[in-house]
Amino acid sequence: MSKAPPLDADTLALLAWCQQVEQQLMARGATEREAQQHIEEQADWYTDLFYDGYTPEQAAAEAMH
Repeated sequence: MSKAPPLDADTLALLAWCQQVEQQLMARGATEREAQQHIEEQADWYTDLFYDGYTPEQAAAEAMH
């Protein structure tokens, strides 16, 4: 069985950012599962926000509108 290639720095940064967004969504009332599911379902949108320079707090606020 082959090993998955290591993740690049941008991907690692995006994953860490999404974890922070998840925490922000939970702080605004979402359950952990709801936050995770929303991020998974809206992955492209969150990726755009990440590359547009949104903070996790800003992304969570946008998601809650």
